[in-house]
Amino acid sequence: MKKFFESLPIHDYTTKLSVSIVYAILASVAMNFFYQPGNIYSSGITGLAQILTTLSTRIVGFNIPVSVTLYALNIPLFFVAWKKIGKKFTIFTFLTVTLTSIFMQIVPQTVMSDDPIICAIFGGAVMGSGIGFALKNGLSSGGLDIFSITIRKKTGRSIGSISMYFNGLIIFVAGYLFGWQYMFYSALSIFVSGKVTDAVYTKQKKMQVMIITKNPDAVINGIQNKMRRGITIIHEAEGAYRHDKQTLLLTVVTRFELPSLEAAMKDADPSAFVSISDNVKILGRFYEEDL
Repeated sequence: MKKFFESLPIHDYTTKLSVSIVYAILASVAMNFFYQPGNIYSSGITGLAQILTTLSTRIVGFNIPVSVTLYALNIPLFFVAWKKIGKKFTIFTFLTVTLTSIFMQIVPQTVMSDDPIICAIFGGAVMGSGIGFALKNGLSSGGLDIFSITIRKKTGRSIGSISMYFNGLIIFVAGYLFGWQYMFYSALSIFVSGKVTDAVYTKQKKMQVMIITKNPDAVINGIQNKMRRGITIIHEAEGAYRHDKQTLLLTVVTRFELPSLEAAMKDADPSAFVSISDNVKILGRFYEEDL
């Protein structure tokens, strides 16, 4: 029994739990400090939950909290995540959504500003930071993130840009029901949230690396010991100045892996020439960690 508990990835689980709590706090701050006071509608399922909450008074005669509608809308999406993405991913997404709903309920609504533009910008920035931080650590905030991740696996498009397509309908409905000015404020908030998500979620940004070295075996072993990446070898690359023979190595890594690459190069061949091209597009197979 002792060996069984020692084999469990306790550190990984506690890290994900911490990330879930951080996301729940950030999402609650964005909702109760900026979105709700400024009548700003968030992206994805959270925005749909806000719309249903606003309509609940007209339809059923009393206000249903955003936390309740958000949780209810996410329940069918858990089944999609279980089948399409992964069981561990779904379990932690369930935990994240549950914590988010609880925090949204207990964090008091506070008016930070009466300016809807300020609410849109800062609400979007806080929410985008939370979403990007969660995705970077292998978690999802639930909702349309599940569809976005599924589509990104097939198309290679970024999470933030995929979400924007889904969110067009949300902001149109918000504008139609509650005033067109709120559509524009909500669109601004969603745009900021998407950009901040892309900035934080660096695992989706791919970088082409060209290495010119006299110690190719050491470099290849150093890189592949620290990350799972294929490397193309071009022998007898010739320098134009000294006409010495070196080896050219080509690989593609994510921005998240860049510190590991730099550490591997420092250990294997500090004098190697390394050129990095940012944000390249990949056609073909590229290994990505399971969520």
